[in-house]
Amino acid sequence: MVKEKDILEILSTIHDPEIPLDIVNLGLIEEVSISDKDITITMTLTTPNCPLRSLIKQMIENKIKENFPESNVIINLVFDKPWNTERISKKGKEKLKALGWNL
Repeated sequence: MVKEKDILEILSTIHDPEIPLDIVNLGLIEEVSISDKDITITMTLTTPNCPLRSLIKQMIENKIKENFPESNVIINLVFDKPWNTERISKKGKEKLKALGWNL
């Protein structure tokens, strides 16, 4: 049986193509819900006009299906709470600062 923890672990292996940080620590994941074979991920992007939107969604779907091939992956993008650097986890901020990012 698939659990939210399993999905978050998988998502933490997927990095934003433009920021050297995974999408969980970057604060992009808002909710993971699982119902039967449906895995629904509600997430945001750093900007609503992200040119890599399709690539990020495809990376997520591929990685989840790699681990749970029978699953149906649904990705909902939401932008009602705009992303900002406050959403980055403490661990994520430490990693970015170590790479020279000014947060």
